[in-house]
Amino acid sequence: MTSPIEIEGETASVALDKETAAGNDSADKDKKELTGRSPGQLMWTRFKRDRTGMISACVVLFFFAVAALAPVISAVYGKNPYTLYAQEPDYPFLLDDFAMPNGPFGGVSGEFWFGVEPNLGRDVFTMLIYGMRTSLFMALVLTFLCVVTGVIIGLIGGYFGGKVDYWLGRITDFFLSFPNQLFFIAFMPIVTALFVSPTDETPTYLRAVAIILVSWFLGWMGMARLVRSSVLSLREREFVEAAKVSGAPRSRIVFKEILPNIVTPILVQGTYMLPSAILNIAFLSYVGVGFVEPTPDWGRMFAIGARLYEQDPAFMFFPGVAMVIFVLAFNLLGDSVRDAFDPKTGR
Repeated sequence: MTSPIEIEGETASVALDKETAAGNDSADKDKKELTGRSPGQLMWTRFKRDRTGMISACVVLFFFAVAALAPVISAVYGKNPYTLYAQEPDYPFLLDDFAMPNGPFGGVSGEFWFGVEPNLGRDVFTMLIYGMRTSLFMALVLTFLCVVTGVIIGLIGGYFGGKVDYWLGRITDFFLSFPNQLFFIAFMPIVTALFVSPTDETPTYLRAVAIILVSWFLGWMGMARLVRSSVLSLREREFVEAAKVSGAPRSRIVFKEILPNIVTPILVQGTYMLPSAILNIAFLSYVGVGFVEPTPDWGRMFAIGARLYEQDPAFMFFPGVAMVIFVLAFNLLGDSVRDAFDPKTGR
């Protein structure tokens, strides 16, 4: 006959085995959750927890989506940024006797969501979305060129050092000595005059190429210095020395060992460069050396609004708010990306 003590002992043993098995399962589950996650997955996990970063990313993606779909939106909306609607017979009272928009807040109505342009009567909504399309496309191309140039020069100077680093550093200092805004204003007409006769109208594509070239000419130095300093701190590390000892070629050491370890500062710096590029492009159009009529552009809208703000202050409201929201969102996105890659710098 089995005693109660033996039964209790067996029951306790079974319970202990179950607890141990449950603990092992929990440990295995935790181990599975902790292992097998790449740095990119860890970064994405941290980024998703940042509410500010997620909201900023959604805002930035919304702006890019609107810019990319500008022709589709314009077709659905039924307007375009080039038609002078004040001269159309369907809108006889769009402007008043002083060529100012009829109606409240710059002529905002069901037909013209953001109002109309004074004097000419163009639709402000389509001018804005096409202006965003122009500015964002230009800024993406310019940022890509500046990042690639800066990374290449920074890698070469930081890794090889010596005279190579010295002369590349002096070239970088030389370009940094140029006053950017004044150089833009002075050099843009020269670039266009090299290809177009003064009596002919400069094509829009040539103006776009000139803006990108001039901005690229003076836009890569910050990235080059950042990459150079990062490479200098990495080239003496153990894994780089081990690659050298193993006989790996320089190209492999640079592109396989060093470059993957400086992706974070490159990406973060790139997120700061893009809104800066948009502001520079808008500045060129604002001062009259960028895009001109009839190309829609953010900076040109500010230039029109600056001339007419006393008569129609509402014209500058929508492009101004859009510019502030986009630049702020992209800067906050850059901060969130930096914190996701390096949680030690978290706010």
